[in-house]
Amino acid sequence: MKKIEAIIKPFKLDDVREALAEIGINGMTVSEVKGFGRQKGHTELYRGAEYMVDFLPKVKVELVVQDEDLDACLEAIQNTARTGKIGDGKIFVCEVERVIRIRTGEENEDAI
Repeated sequence: MKKIEAIIKPFKLDDVREALAEIGINGMTVSEVKGFGRQKGHTELYRGAEYMVDFLPKVKVELVVQDEDLDACLEAIQNTARTGKIGDGKIFVCEVERVIRIRTGEENEDAI
């Protein structure tokens, strides 16, 4: 099993969710996060004063999938979240050793 963490632009969340649902992925966790990478934030104007916005709003999508679903999930996220502009985000993939569904006690693939 693999855990996918994708940091994407907030307005792309619904598109990513729909693309994952189309390939049969139902469960995910979504968090509102802030961060920056190469774009290093940007400046904004507020009441005539310019100020630096260091951390930009992003969305973190987390899901655990079986190994055979990994490539399809990565492709769906990449194709849907890509705008071609700086700040599109990143995807991290980690190995998952064990999953337990709290309600039933099911483990691993049965718990996904």
